Amino acid sequence: MLRRHFHDLPSEARQVIADKAGAVRAARTAEGGLNSGVAAFIDTDDGPVFVKGIPSDHPQAPAQRREAAIAPHLPRSCPRLYWHIETAGWDLLGYEVVQGRHADYAPGSADLPLVVDAVQELQEITAPADIAIKAAEQRWAMYAPPGTAHLLAGTTLLHTDLAPHNVLVDNWAHLIDWAWPTRGAAWIDPAVLILRLLEAGHSLTSADNVARQFPSWRSAPRPALQAFTAANAAAWAEIARADNAPWKAAMARHASAFETWAKTFAVR
Repeated sequence: MLRRHFHDLPSEARQVIADKAGAVRAARTAEGGLNSGVAAFIDTDDGPVFVKGIPSDHPQAPAQRREAAIAPHLPRSCPRLYWHIETAGWDLLGYEVVQGRHADYAPGSADLPLVVDAVQELQEITAPADIAIKAAEQRWAMYAPPGTAHLLAGTTLLHTDLAPHNVLVDNWAHLIDWAWPTRGAAWIDPAVLILRLLEAGHSLTSADNVARQFPSWRSAPRPALQAFTAANAAAWAEIARADNAPWKAAMARHASAFETWAKTFAVR
């Protein structure tokens, strides 16, 4: 998506933001993350705010609206959503600024215990029934082996995109970018984390050792785990076929290795 600067927003939108956040003294476009038309840190009379926005008619706008709806239900470690406004053709969110850096998932990283703590805090939250988020058995239905998607069902609120750039670290780890909240079995987020640990250089044994810190992962039924890893491998293979970016091809290879491991390794 084309990234625009804060001052490229319509004047009406900037005025509404100023009414919410205070007069804007400076704005800096955020680096990374290409799923928002605007992503900027603004300095206001009332303090800093992180603003992300997308044209209201963009195909990804519903995902941002889901992100806003889920915000009140998130753990304390997640940045607070101050406001959600739609004006001048833009859907805009204003967040608390976390002065952190992206998490380091490398083997031996001091960030890993913080990431585990943040994900474990999320594991305790039941997905709200009154918000239209996808159920895991629906989200992966077209990729799961026939007759297995129901094994992914559950009531836990899942993040499902635990890439390092979606975790900010200071003294704590903060889960950000809730475009894909999902209702499902609690062990799915640890499984998602394993794939990202493989991306960061962990072996499957090392990644599993991290995931074993989650009670949900230790008790995950093996048939359900095999169904998910098969679905995840199929999804990443499709992504890699559609776009031959090297990192997507690498993720497809990791997902395939994870599927094979789940079939053959005595994880329980």
